[in-house]
Formats: sequence, C-alpha cells, structure tokens
Amino acid sequence: MISIRAASTDDLAILATLNAIVHDAHVHHRPDLFVSAPSREALEALLVSRLSDPHVTFLIAETPGGEALGYAMARVVIRHGSALTLPDSYISVQQIAVAPSASRSGVGSALLNEVRELGRAAGCRRLVTDVWDFNEGARAFYEASGLRCMNRTLDQEL
Repeated sequence: MISIRAASTDDLAILATLNAIVHDAHVHHRPDLFVSAPSREALEALLVSRLSDPHVTFLIAETPGGEALGYAMARVVIRHGSALTLPDSYISVQQIAVAPSASRSGVGSALLNEVRELGRAAGCRRLVTDVWDFNEGARAFYEASGLRCMNRTLDQEL
C-alpha cells in the first residue's frame, strides 16, 4: 500500500536523495545545462525556497513503514488573459522521481493522480508537464497516463 503525503522542510534529505534520480539523468544527457554535482547546501536551499512558495506542493509517496518511494513537485499556474489568449489555470508537474526499487509499481501513477486532485481542488482546468526528449521512459509514462503532446521546444548550440 502506497500513501501520499505533503512534504515539508523536515523532508529535505528525502527530497534531495530522490531529486538525484532525475538530476543525474539530466546531467548525463545535457551536461551543458546541468550542474554535475550540486552542493547539498545549495540543493537544500533551493528546495526550501520552493517549499515556501504557496503555489508549489511537494508530495512524497511512501510505504506504511515510512520508506520514501518517490516524490512529485507541482505548481499551480494562473495565466491572465490577453488580447490573444484566454485566461487559464493549470497545475504543472515540475518533476516526478521514483526510486529505482519502486519503478513500475504504481508509485508514479499514484503521485500523478494526487497532483490531479490538487489541481482540481485549486480550480485548475488542466494538468501540464514538460519532458526532456531523451527521457523516453517519462514520455511513455505520461502518454500512458493520458497526457498528449502540446508543443515542442527545439534548441541549437551556437
């Protein structure tokens, strides 16, 4: 049985450990963009900053015994309308990380479902995320969860 709870600053060590799963993949594939070995202090300061943002929620998935299996970070985004766009509110999955030992066991799906519930409770009408092109596993997970491609970002080194 997986339980999901909101994270707090008491969970910094857990969040930092789980963040490394995703960060290491980013560093491996895009060393031109990501710090290879962020300092623990800098990472924890970044996490504290995000935890204190009222629009951001961190969720931790854990076993009944309290073993952390994964986390999600989500942000509620309110976009005001303009001459060209309609007003919008959505919840953005900023990151989901699942411990390798819990991969393909429903942890990611449980976290994503909880993010959906957070979005509904906040009055959001959509769930969005972005996925690095190299992350085929994440793309397959999100597509299997019902998300579809909305746009693509392309880059080129100059």
